[in-house]
This record gives sequence, structure tokens and C-alpha cells, in this order.
Amino acid sequence: QLQLVESGGGLVKPGGSLRLSCATSRSTLIANAMGWFRQAAGKEREGVSCISSSGGSSTYYTDSVKGRFTISRDSPKNAVFLQMNSLKPEDTAVYYCAALSRWNCGSNWYSQSEVRSWGQGTQVTVSS
Repeated sequence: QLQLVESGGGLVKPGGSLRLSCATSRSTLIANAMGWFRQAAGKEREGVSCISSSGGSSTYYTDSVKGRFTISRDSPKNAVFLQMNSLKPEDTAVYYCAALSRWNCGSNWYSQSEVRSWGQGTQVTVSS
């Protein structure tokens, strides 16, 4: 089990911003593409975004967050981030950091079957 520790969740009003952080190890960032998933109450877990391992720079987003969310990696800090802007109530969910079982995101990055290891999750609530 790889070490993945999320932080940065909270309560924010519609239109607001949050930045989620995922602390991990250098070896994890080198070997694994990293993803963010979310699970709203009563719904299945879905892929939100993916970034390839340290050897690449490709990023992917689910359609509902394109133009609002940005995934990034800070290799010296051994961390992955998800900057979330223009948040909507439908973004409310538990957000999970994930290490994929491959170095690049690939065409199936949004599938839970691609995940090697999960973080514990952090709650994001968008409400007025």
C-alpha cells in the first residue's frame, strides 16, 4: 500500500475555490500516474482528473470540471494538487487521491480498476 495523504477539503460557497493536496513519496510520483476521484453521497466513485508520472506532463479531466479544475504536481515537495475554482454544489463529494498502476494516465484513467492505491479521502462541501 502506497502512502497517500489528502488535505485541503472543507466548506465553501458556490463560486469559491479550494486547493486539495496529496502528500506522497518521491518514488510514487516517479513510477505512477496520479489521479483524483470523488464520490458523492449515494453515487459511484468517479474519476475527476489525472496527471502522468514525473516523466511526463499529460493531464486529463472529466468533462464536468474542465476549465474549472487544474491538476498539478510538485516533485520537490512530493505532492500532487487539485486546484478547484468556480465550485458548484454538484462538486460536493469526498475527494480521493489515487496512485494508478501505470506511469501514464492512459485512455481508461477514470476507472477505479486502474487504481493501485487510495488515500483516505477529504470532504468537499459546496453550499451557501
